[in-house]
Amino acid sequence: MPTKSDGSSAPAPETGTRFSAEEIHENVLVQAEDEMKRPASDLFWSAITAGLTIGWSFVSGAYVSTLVGPEYRKAAQAALYPLGFILVIIGRSQLFTENTLEPVIPVLDEPTGDKLGKMFRLWGLVLLGNMLGAAAFALLFAHTNVVPANVSDQMRDMSAKAMEGSFGLQLYHAIFAGWLIALTAWLVAATSYTGAQIALIWLTTAPIAALDFRHSIAGSVEAFFAASVGITGWLTALGNFTVPAVLGNIVGGVVFVAMLNHGQVSSKRS
Repeated sequence: MPTKSDGSSAPAPETGTRFSAEEIHENVLVQAEDEMKRPASDLFWSAITAGLTIGWSFVSGAYVSTLVGPEYRKAAQAALYPLGFILVIIGRSQLFTENTLEPVIPVLDEPTGDKLGKMFRLWGLVLLGNMLGAAAFALLFAHTNVVPANVSDQMRDMSAKAMEGSFGLQLYHAIFAGWLIALTAWLVAATSYTGAQIALIWLTTAPIAALDFRHSIAGSVEAFFAASVGITGWLTALGNFTVPAVLGNIVGGVVFVAMLNHGQVSSKRS
């Protein structure tokens, strides 16, 4: 059995050098069922933590934008964008978009009313907690001088750009972000090595910023910041960003990751 860097043993695949799709599916299933049984208060506080922590993707992108010329800002922002996701996922906080895979797998594996109810319970608690954390982060950075003025100016520019586009366009771009984040959760379940998990998170989240996809939680920090500083209204931030981003992320994660990856092992499990 292989060992981790700290000397403890790590799970090994039954055959070969990599986990099979069925073994990854089982890793996701077991973890998801444990999370679905957690007390509501635990899930809620974990979700608030994630909503706060994911904001560091926004701040780090604004900071690095002050160090490079305009032609390099998009690439620099994309390189730093994964920071918040790494902090959330490695720290095991509850992020809504990971849950477009994890609690969906138990429902697909055993489609009962009880499993579906637990999935919607988890979704509701986590989404609410994420949004409260995102709003708190945005308000803190909008109404204090915690960062230098040049960083705050870049945050304003980034948040204004996040609000660009119609409801339909935001939803469309969110589908691809949901696809990538649910894929992150699937790939992280394929390894127990923290270094490999960090690399996988970076590879799957950097394209979201690089290609202007819409992540419902990280992007809501930007939308709520825009509302906090008067660039847009709160109802507009919710209706023209958060709602379409959440819907698109659900479609991307459930259809392109949960359903397809369950489908490739469903015959063996049945």
